[in-house]
Amino acid sequence: MKKFITILTLGLVSLLHAEDSFEFRNDSVAVKEDISFSHFSVFLEGGEIYPMGDLMDAVENALYGGIGVHYTYWDNVDGVVMFQYTYFKPRTDIYYDGVHQFMGRVGADWKWPVIRPVVLGAGFTCSWTRADAEQIHYEKRGGTLTDNETEFGWYARISLPVFKFKEYSAGFHVSWEQLWTLPKRSNMLYAGLTLERSIW
Repeated sequence: MKKFITILTLGLVSLLHAEDSFEFRNDSVAVKEDISFSHFSVFLEGGEIYPMGDLMDAVENALYGGIGVHYTYWDNVDGVVMFQYTYFKPRTDIYYDGVHQFMGRVGADWKWPVIRPVVLGAGFTCSWTRADAEQIHYEKRGGTLTDNETEFGWYARISLPVFKFKEYSAGFHVSWEQLWTLPKRSNMLYAGLTLERSIW
């Protein structure tokens, strides 16, 4: 016990007599540089959605547009927040003209050095849909969409930047999305263009 007290006392004395008592905190081994939010950018994107599986018989391919932000999260990893909108036209005999769909996504993009400039991404998605109908008929086919539906799911994405000039960049992207709808999952393929501007 005496040895422990002696070592503790000597340690405190040497710490108090140092030029900077907390100089050890600046050691690169002890503290890594915090790069979170060191880069922030906004982007616009648009393209086409290709319904897969059973959805191919239910709705037509549709154009979509959206806006989002990228921000540095870790080294080689960016956080992503996206919002998109599309309007689906039905292929089947349904009493309304189409379905509005708003999408929200939160995820991460991984800039894997081995395959640069290709960027891999994944995350969670939330879909809000509403039928383009003036009257609500729950008993008719597809009638539940007239009173809003919210679904959750996941997405995987691959992006290829092909142009960069100062703070602007542009490229292509392809995404696979799965919504956890019941009784079957809903799958869609997205393909489009992205235009991005760096803010800092």
